[in-house]
Amino acid sequence: MQEEKQTFKRELGLLDATSLVAGSMIGSGIFIVTAAMARDVGSAAWLLVIWLVTGLLTMTAALSYGELAGMMPNAGGQFVYIQRAYGKLMSFLYGWTVFTVIQTGVIAAVAVAFANYSAVFFPILENKIFTIGESYVFTNKQILAMASIILLTYINTKGVQSGKMIQLVFTSAKLFALFAIIILGLYVGLQTDVLSNNFANMWEASKTVLNEDGTVTVTQLAGIALLGAMGATIINSLFSSDAWNNVTFIAAEIKDPKKNIPRSLFLGTLIVTIIYILANIAYLALLPINGTPIGESVMNNGIMFASQDRVGAAAANVIMGNIGVFVMAGLIMVSTFGCNSGLILSGGRLFYAMSKDGLFFKKAGELNKNNVPEKALWFQCVWACVLCISGKYGDLLTYATFASLLFYILTIYGVFILRKKEPDAERPYKAFGYPLIPAIYIVITSLICITLLIYDTTNTGLGLFIVSLGIPVYYLTQGKK
Repeated sequence: MQEEKQTFKRELGLLDATSLVAGSMIGSGIFIVTAAMARDVGSAAWLLVIWLVTGLLTMTAALSYGELAGMMPNAGGQFVYIQRAYGKLMSFLYGWTVFTVIQTGVIAAVAVAFANYSAVFFPILENKIFTIGESYVFTNKQILAMASIILLTYINTKGVQSGKMIQLVFTSAKLFALFAIIILGLYVGLQTDVLSNNFANMWEASKTVLNEDGTVTVTQLAGIALLGAMGATIINSLFSSDAWNNVTFIAAEIKDPKKNIPRSLFLGTLIVTIIYILANIAYLALLPINGTPIGESVMNNGIMFASQDRVGAAAANVIMGNIGVFVMAGLIMVSTFGCNSGLILSGGRLFYAMSKDGLFFKKAGELNKNNVPEKALWFQCVWACVLCISGKYGDLLTYATFASLLFYILTIYGVFILRKKEPDAERPYKAFGYPLIPAIYIVITSLICITLLIYDTTNTGLGLFIVSLGIPVYYLTQGKK
């Protein structure tokens, strides 16, 4: 009976909530994905346009979520919003996808990124433990990745204050470090002609493909082809800007949630959008956008062919020389560790809410003596570790990003549905620019999804398959009940 007496405590203020939004968004993506985006569009101006559109879309979605968060300041966040607008089946499909790939897949991928950059300092992590065939390799890095997930899960079972402190410290550290790199990057870069050269023909777009034989194929882009390339590559920047909605999962633990959740969503997404655009300007000030895969220096490789796509490390190398590689590796370790702390903290609350509605393991709906859903956190931990072992977390992540976009569209359309179904419901905050701004978000994001279906049919199709797989699971589990 003790679990029934435990309740969530409202112990998180606006600063904590904003820290969770920003900290969950900033992982390893900003240091890597610009390389792939540069190959896809080959233009400094269009590259920045994509990052700007990503930021505006993210902020628009966050402002629309603010209305739903004010109406339903309960644990589970987006899961609760979808259920109120669409019913149990749709909310289960969302929760199913979050558990199978979205939350756990991101946790696994971020943990492996943490381990990859730890290997810069500790080469022993690269050692192989065993291999299966030619495609599967299990190394010490995967053990470290799993260990980091287990450690952060354990810390978060000790109470929301423990998770809060880690999130605040690590988010502050990586924001400070990112601003330092931006300022130093612009200071060093603006003393050269790299930025002006990158913007000399800034609107001339092209797609660069590295062939298996080492040769490079460059295709000029214009009109529909350019829009298609932008629509396909924006998945990279959207992934880097994702997880902002995690703060809604912990609504039951935020003070004055009807005001603080909308505010934290706006402030967190605004801060990260500004940082991401400035970081990319710094990259363009330090490195040529074009390059060669066989270059002997970071300047010869350029942004397009930065070693292992590590644009951030290449930029740090220009600023600080060889030591920059270690500085950037340390920054990414801090960034990914802090990012996973927020993801782990918030994910458990969603699975708790699912359990309370009979849509997840019953034990996940219990709170421990520290008023946190300990068993839900451990369920999440176990599956994330399985994904680390499987080596398929990267593929799952690609599928999940597309699925995330679909659920963002559904959730924001839910604002329209609830305005019609429940016109008199209390709305402490109303979606900015309703109905025009939310409608624009839905249209643009839908066009991006259609573009992805055309240009990346395999991955998006598998994303849809994972979501639809939840339908028979739902009816099987609910039918038994």
